[in-house]
Amino acid sequence: MLTLIAGIVMLGILVFVHELGHFCVAKMTGVKVLKFSLGFGPRLVSHKWGETEYMVCAIPLGGYVQMLGEGGGEQGEEAELTPEEKKRSFADKPVGPRTAIIAAGPVMNLLLPFLILPIAYMVGIGLPAYLDAPPCVGYVVADSEAAAAGFKAGDCITALNGDAVANWTETNKGLISHVGSTLSFSVERGAEKTTLTLSPDGGGLDGLQALGLLPVQEAVIGSLTPGMPARAAGMEVGDRIVSVGERQIDSWYELKPAIQDLEGRPGEFTVERDGRLLTLSLAPERADGADYLIGVTPLQETTFKRFGLGASIEAGARRTVELIQLTVVFIQKLFAGHVSAKNIGGPITVVQLAGQAAQTDLATVLTILAFLSIQLGILNLLPIPILDGGHLFFNLFELVFRRPMSLKAREIAQQIGLVLLIMLMVLAFYNDIVRVFFGGQ
Repeated sequence: MLTLIAGIVMLGILVFVHELGHFCVAKMTGVKVLKFSLGFGPRLVSHKWGETEYMVCAIPLGGYVQMLGEGGGEQGEEAELTPEEKKRSFADKPVGPRTAIIAAGPVMNLLLPFLILPIAYMVGIGLPAYLDAPPCVGYVVADSEAAAAGFKAGDCITALNGDAVANWTETNKGLISHVGSTLSFSVERGAEKTTLTLSPDGGGLDGLQALGLLPVQEAVIGSLTPGMPARAAGMEVGDRIVSVGERQIDSWYELKPAIQDLEGRPGEFTVERDGRLLTLSLAPERADGADYLIGVTPLQETTFKRFGLGASIEAGARRTVELIQLTVVFIQKLFAGHVSAKNIGGPITVVQLAGQAAQTDLATVLTILAFLSIQLGILNLLPIPILDGGHLFFNLFELVFRRPMSLKAREIAQQIGLVLLIMLMVLAFYNDIVRVFFGGQ
């Protein structure tokens, strides 16, 4: 419940920022704003200040700003407006002010990360230490695309499609720009140099780990879950698991299959503690038909960085541009068929992501908020009628041809846009449901 509430609050912030853009520019251009609503459906709270009614509604999946002359109710386009009201009507404004009002919502969403990410960098962010380390493979997932291409543990990637890479971060960024293409990795394997190629089904957008390439991660315990077998058997934080039965454990990733193979039977776990080897007996537990667990998580080495004012502004701006580029590339590759539509997430995913972030630290909250704000801003700029981008397309037509698009053409375009939007929403909800209830990706 806490995750749901936190997620709705963060989603509400994004909607508020978006609608505030429309509202402020409407006021600046002299348009009368009738309603400012967070959410849709039945009103929960409403109050009228001046000429505008401010509302919070029951369905927290969006919001709207209703302007005089825009339609949709009282004093809308069906009503007869006085000459004085026409001066403040959205429909009677020149195309320039109307375009500014429409664009202001998505633009505000794209500007928000430039304001909040510098705060995250000033507060300080913790990043996995391996991201700055050379992209040397610690483990290759069995039956993965990387395994099929011939990768082995210990391989170090030096270049991707001819571009040199120095760490995991640069390699993952390189994958984004080459989504949909054959990936050619220059690899050092000891003293040997080789080239390995693969054409991932998912395009590679999800990074090296989705391809089956995992960083070095020793089987050192970082935390223990109360009431689970590991703690009850006497394991401690800092223990390095050396073996499970006769099976040697060289990496954290080898621990899971070893535990599953026990199928709940007691097993001998050998750990190294302060230079000594200890053998502990415990039986994994199975919860709700899922995997067998012993209640341990790995020790994650992180690098905590805090930036000064100038450096945080620079880092925040750079990260914002990277996120915008990532989103644009994703959309391009999605329409080109290089990225699976399974990657599209809906409101459930957004609320979960936001809610989980809200229970961590301020820097993580601001980072996720910035990421989601960019998604919302760019989505609304797509030239689909119903969305802001569709209305901007109509205005562009008017600017180019010196006349508005005919009412019939607008109606047809809006009907097509509505169908496309409904299809997108159905797909997003379907992906959410499959992922949450059936374990899909």
